[in-house]
Amino acid sequence: MGRGELLLTPAEVIFCHDHRHVGWPSVNWLRKAVGDLPKLLDEAVVVESLRVPGNRLVMHQNFDALGLDCANTTWGLRWVSEAHPRTDEPVSEVRWYHAKEHLDVDDLFVWSEQVSDRGRIPEVLVVDDEHAVVTYRVARAEPEGNRGGLLEADLEHIGALNSLPLGNGGRFIMDSDEWPDERIGVPHPEGRVLNVSESRMIDSLNDAEQNTVGADILRDLLSRGLHPRPGFKYGTRWRCYDRTLGESHAPWLVVHPSEAPSDWGGACLASRLASGVGKIWLHPLQDGEVWNYLSITRPPADSRWNNPNRR
Repeated sequence: MGRGELLLTPAEVIFCHDHRHVGWPSVNWLRKAVGDLPKLLDEAVVVESLRVPGNRLVMHQNFDALGLDCANTTWGLRWVSEAHPRTDEPVSEVRWYHAKEHLDVDDLFVWSEQVSDRGRIPEVLVVDDEHAVVTYRVARAEPEGNRGGLLEADLEHIGALNSLPLGNGGRFIMDSDEWPDERIGVPHPEGRVLNVSESRMIDSLNDAEQNTVGADILRDLLSRGLHPRPGFKYGTRWRCYDRTLGESHAPWLVVHPSEAPSDWGGACLASRLASGVGKIWLHPLQDGEVWNYLSITRPPADSRWNNPNRR
């Protein structure tokens, strides 16, 4: 501002008070600031999480003044400590949420695409009720395998076989000596067992109403050369292999949209579980007749921003 003055956002005032030994602007400043901005304390720990490790951060209030370009709903731009906003491009664009806030995957996908198109990392920081912060990255994922595409003729062949309905909504096919696609159904000593999504995918050939969301996602996963299997023990609808079963672990866990977490707390739990077993958690999103997949992943260990331990 000149004259030895700085213009700070309220969250930066708190940071400077806690880490730069700067006094409050007035005796009752914090009380009034929190009254005006109920999310201020959460925002302040996000600023702390990014700046204490040495990152340079410019918040959205100053984008126009500094002529910075970014996605429409970006909250902040981050530079590494060796870079500077005047001369270097930011490494990431940042948004933050409270753990109880709604998980809007459609909005998140659009934002991540805008950020990625600029060659930057879409970063999300999540704050919980004790002001602990965790970091995630979001991006489009393109899961693909080497098992070949999905042939309509194979589905028609399966649909023509005699079957018995099962209590779980699937079906049992005993006439399975010449099974056209080993990725469909689970082998049984006396035949083949199809689950609900597989059964409806087969039935949708002659009845469009059977083409449910689950059946349509399954069709897309098979068309991508993947081998989907049930993901029950991981809390998802499918675990997907990119090659023949037994050659490697399944790289992806895919959730059914109706069974997906509704808030960021649930999304963090799902992503952390997937990371713990060496997999990537994916949320399908439908765009017309196309299925896109949004990944929510933990970043590398040197990019996990969290606030310092508090007493």
